[in-house]
Amino acid sequence: MAAQGPVPGPAGFQFAIDRGGTFTDVFARCPGGRVRVLKLLSEDPAYADAPTEGIRRVLEEELRVPLPRDQPLDAAGIEWIRMGTTVATNALLERRGERVALLVTRGFRHLLHIGTQARPRIFDLAVAVPEVLYEEVIEVDERLIPHRPRCRLPGTDSLPVLQGSMGVSLVLQRPLELSALRRELEGVRDRGIRSLAVLLLHSYAWPGHEQRVAALAQELGFEHVSLSSAVAPMVRAVPRGFTACADAYLSPCIQRYLRGFRAGFRHQLQGVPVLFMRSDGGLTPMEKFSGASAILSGPAGGVVGYAMSTYEHDDGTPIIGFDMGGTSTDVSRYAGEYEHVFEATTAGVTIQAPQLDINTVAAGGGSRLFFRSGLYVVGPESAGAHPGPACYRKGGPLTITDANLCLGRLLPEYFPRIFGPGEDQPLCRDTVAQAFRAMAADIATFTASTASDTSDDNNSATSAPTTPRAPQPLSVEEVAMGFVRVANEAMCRPIRALTQARGHDTARHVLACFGGAGGQHACAIARALGMSRVFIHRHSGLLSAVGLALADVVHEAQAPCALPYAPDSFPHLDQCIQELEQECRDVLQEQGFSPEQIRTESFLHLRYEGTDCALMCSAKGHPATAGSCRAGDFLSAFTSRYRLEFGFTIPGRAVLVDDVRVRGTGSSGNSARSPLSPSGEPPPVETVTRCYFEEGYMDTPVFLLQALACDHCMPGPAIIIDNNSTIVVEPGCTASITRFGDISIAVGSVAPRPIGPQLDPVQLSIFSHRFMSIAEQMGRILQRTAISTNIKERLDFSCALFGPDGGLVSNAPHIPVHLGAMQEAVQFQIRNLGEDLRDGDVILSNHPCAGGSHLPDLTVITPVFWPGIPSPVFFVANRGHHADIGGSTPGSMPPHSKTLQEEGAVFISFKLVKDGVFQEEAVAAALQAPGQVPGCSGTRNLRDNVSDLRAQVAANRAGAELVMALIRQHGLSTVQGYMRHVQDTAERCVRDMLRGFSARWGPELMAEDGLDDGSRLRLRVRLQPEGSAVFDFSGTGPEVLGNWNAPRAVTLAAIIYCLRCMVGQDLPLNQGCLAPVRVVIPKGSILDPSPEAAVVGGNVLTSQRVVDVIFKAFGVCAASQGCMNNVTFGTAHSGYYETVAGGAGAGPGWHGRSGVHTHMTNTRITDPEILEQRYPVVLQRFGLRSGSGGAGRWRGGDGLIRELLFREPLELAVLSERRVLRPYGLCGGSPGAPGLNLLLRRDGRTINLGGKSSVSVGPGDVFRLLTPGGGGFGAPEDGAGDGAEDGAEDGAEDAAGDRARGDTTAPPPPPNFTERGSVFEYRRVQESV
Repeated sequence: MAAQGPVPGPAGFQFAIDRGGTFTDVFARCPGGRVRVLKLLSEDPAYADAPTEGIRRVLEEELRVPLPRDQPLDAAGIEWIRMGTTVATNALLERRGERVALLVTRGFRHLLHIGTQARPRIFDLAVAVPEVLYEEVIEVDERLIPHRPRCRLPGTDSLPVLQGSMGVSLVLQRPLELSALRRELEGVRDRGIRSLAVLLLHSYAWPGHEQRVAALAQELGFEHVSLSSAVAPMVRAVPRGFTACADAYLSPCIQRYLRGFRAGFRHQLQGVPVLFMRSDGGLTPMEKFSGASAILSGPAGGVVGYAMSTYEHDDGTPIIGFDMGGTSTDVSRYAGEYEHVFEATTAGVTIQAPQLDINTVAAGGGSRLFFRSGLYVVGPESAGAHPGPACYRKGGPLTITDANLCLGRLLPEYFPRIFGPGEDQPLCRDTVAQAFRAMAADIATFTASTASDTSDDNNSATSAPTTPRAPQPLSVEEVAMGFVRVANEAMCRPIRALTQARGHDTARHVLACFGGAGGQHACAIARALGMSRVFIHRHSGLLSAVGLALADVVHEAQAPCALPYAPDSFPHLDQCIQELEQECRDVLQEQGFSPEQIRTESFLHLRYEGTDCALMCSAKGHPATAGSCRAGDFLSAFTSRYRLEFGFTIPGRAVLVDDVRVRGTGSSGNSARSPLSPSGEPPPVETVTRCYFEEGYMDTPVFLLQALACDHCMPGPAIIIDNNSTIVVEPGCTASITRFGDISIAVGSVAPRPIGPQLDPVQLSIFSHRFMSIAEQMGRILQRTAISTNIKERLDFSCALFGPDGGLVSNAPHIPVHLGAMQEAVQFQIRNLGEDLRDGDVILSNHPCAGGSHLPDLTVITPVFWPGIPSPVFFVANRGHHADIGGSTPGSMPPHSKTLQEEGAVFISFKLVKDGVFQEEAVAAALQAPGQVPGCSGTRNLRDNVSDLRAQVAANRAGAELVMALIRQHGLSTVQGYMRHVQDTAERCVRDMLRGFSARWGPELMAEDGLDDGSRLRLRVRLQPEGSAVFDFSGTGPEVLGNWNAPRAVTLAAIIYCLRCMVGQDLPLNQGCLAPVRVVIPKGSILDPSPEAAVVGGNVLTSQRVVDVIFKAFGVCAASQGCMNNVTFGTAHSGYYETVAGGAGAGPGWHGRSGVHTHMTNTRITDPEILEQRYPVVLQRFGLRSGSGGAGRWRGGDGLIRELLFREPLELAVLSERRVLRPYGLCGGSPGAPGLNLLLRRDGRTINLGGKSSVSVGPGDVFRLLTPGGGGFGAPEDGAGDGAEDGAEDGAEDAAGDRARGDTTAPPPPPNFTERGSVFEYRRVQESV
């Protein structure tokens, strides 16, 4: 236990305690100001509760009286207790919460099972989605629908209209029926369930039905009821339902923990304020602490800690928080205000509540180290606490901790002797050195085997010949140092994304480092990011506890809204803000805060009309004007922030208010700062050790933090040790102790180490990250500067880097249908334009013969030139989906197109920028050209097209500048050399996989499948022993008179997708994936049609069937639904488009997931409340199609049933497959059920629409979509049934039934870390388009 000198302090004891999963940290201020800190195990048989034990130890030592563990503590001398806890997070991760039943509007039993319908990892054939939190489902008879004045649905005029929250009107379509609900609730109660989550559609605006359900449940004796309208009063049913379930699942666990905590004190802590940290960084009384607000309770304290201790309001330098723990690293940002997200996913559960934007990266001290296919790989797997790193003497694997020990950056003599089987040994250097020697030998073997090929490849037309040199074997230290450098680069990527995504310069930040492992990496990461200062708090090892002591008490109030931000709405908005402010003040005053200690901040959740990108905006710094609300000029705040994040505004576009929020804060003015006195002496050196850096071994003085004073400076290299962490000051950096005992490190620049083009596995891993980072940063710039919903919000784009031959180097994100397709487009331009490709040109292309997928996907290509070299040395390109480029129907995706002309504007090698000048007039004319075709129109939104094309050009310009910067740093030959090395790595992975299949199946594989129109897809794969293959589609049917022809680029994308899935590990997705593969596609076939052929359906239908036939040939898994189920409806002026999920195919060892998108698409479905609010439809039913998955040892996933009731006359179009031919089973498994498209006319007729059709629908008509199930795998076991029922439509199964029938495999083991934060959410959205 460490103590700190006295300062003026409290009359009683103040405890701030962070109870983590492994350790509990205690920060205590004692009467008179003395500070005590200690760290103890969260679970220990010696005591019942770690926070109580920490309080007992402090009281016993300070009061000097024995306090037995078996007696409750006297809390009379305690002023307050503040806690953060991972109890809720751990219960969620490990699925150890309360038994819960979900009550949901009838027709939506499986809504939360389906979720967004997107799969979390696009290349995992065994789709692993965490289990839902509820155990049973009760469907409630009730229905509210949005009021639409133009609704022509029969009988609607006579239904009651309810006035909900501001601006929201709802029609009571079906009253709440309680008698049947009572009987079902009694049955659930009798089965032992005591906690309920209630999700009724549109309850966010009118909660009356949910409140009546809650009253009934409480009458029946249920102990906990979470109403979605209370825990998350925001539009969108799915995240609101997840939030209610999480609250019902976790709150009882929290309450049990709190009861146990109180039991450790006399009188149950009555009269002692006990506050808990919420996910939003504010404290709340113990009685109000709930599951939905507890997910980030632990890490939130650390953010508050560094924000309050590092940020200086005078200069306003923003801070990056860097919390490196055992299994992961948390990254966040603070610039005078906490950055929040209002919807985030943890452990597969989306929580709709304010949370600090804490981004978790899979690199921590315990992250495992691998050498795979020439790459140094760090994580995401972790060694965990048991067995732990190799140095723990328990047979564990090599980790980052071991690498730092090997380099001399961790000193065993300063660690307790708690390791080994008897937990009485020190850290073991010898075990680590032996393991690194074995890995160095593996690396040497690999390097030797590739040296000759590498030296040959380095002699290129664009670089000077290089002299081959024999690779030198790596020392143990070089291998360990390599892994540290790779881990640092992995942690730099999310920091760049977190800052640059919002228009901030990464280099203009201070790096605030805390956590047990961060001090060993802080200098290197700051230097890599261009930062000049690192700040490490005196108590960095337990900063979360310090943050709890400094945090404010917070109460938030929120109300949904549906008003425009306009003068007519200002009185309503002002009244709502005033009421919410008063609620906050009343609650905080009840907790003992005076009016002077309370401040409120008002927020409006604002978005431009017609967009989904809402920003939660405070009017702070934007005082009220004559044309604004009394609470402030929110419009000015919105436009300023929108311009900062996205680079532009949309003048003249109406701004809508989605929610009104007020955050009330009660400040107690606590401080944990204790000034030090200068010593007047040099800093005392504890010892001198040998530590390995980039320069090699160096003598490194070791200092103890507790012996340092505020006038001490220590130039690097140096090591500073305290009780909980080790801080490495690298050469060229200087550490100084601040007035309050914190460590400030000035980061100096050092000359970069020269790198040659010869293969170095460490540099290979780093360059792989750098190349991906270029593509990612291009994507961030494109998203920021684009204007359309498709690119800005749906993120329907890809950005990529290409070599001088047009071969793909890196691609982000990994949208399946774009994989490899842009490579075809770039290589076509090289062939087509040749020497006409000049510096200052940018090419626009979308034609299928030029590597296009379908016409709305516009590809923008920029050659990158280097002085003195006449041809491009690299290319950068991006492909973005434009909402309309003309053609016969709005949206440029006509269901019945017969020729390419009907599908919109066509570009082959169009110079969008010529000699540096954007050709706006010429591109506008080309976009309007389809209007000259009979029955067609030019683009219907020229302004958005041109704006997005400018954004695409800007993204390429940024990518080109990043490439040039990389070349300036390392030289052209080196950058191009590592480009080839990265491609070679992917090639080796694919060759290894193909060799395995050749040994297993022999030299030839064959498969055939068909489309519903009778077209055949034939594939013969000839495998060679050296790991190459020929994919021969000879015998495939001819081009069709329809639009489901697939361009060659789409087939190549499907092949790369399948290869990546079959490799089964992360690898760079680039040209190397296809290098071992030769593809034969007959000209004029459905997979390589004539230039005039319509292709819009090939991208969304035939691509799925190509995947089916490839997986069938390799015997990998049964067929998934083989379709995207494209549905459009609308009028001549507006429309709606969606794709609908189905069943996933089963495979050896896994059941197919039900209700999920598979293979070449991963599109999210529109939330039911948003759908009904914006479009003239009612979603009557959305659930699983029970029994539609194929039977087998491993059962195929079920498809979906989706019913749309139309409220106005509309045109409906459907483009689908697998309506005739069923998704195949494998190895004795049965096929899945085919899909079915039915139109239920208002007059009682039922019409089968077939797979591809368009029809006029009227009010009262219903479209019923039944999507295909997945095929089964393996012969069914006894009693498993004999296959899917073609007509199966019943979806009435509860969650327990889903598990019983084999809907999912046994839950996968919990991940070693949980990704979260805005960077993670951005990637999830990108991979869901």
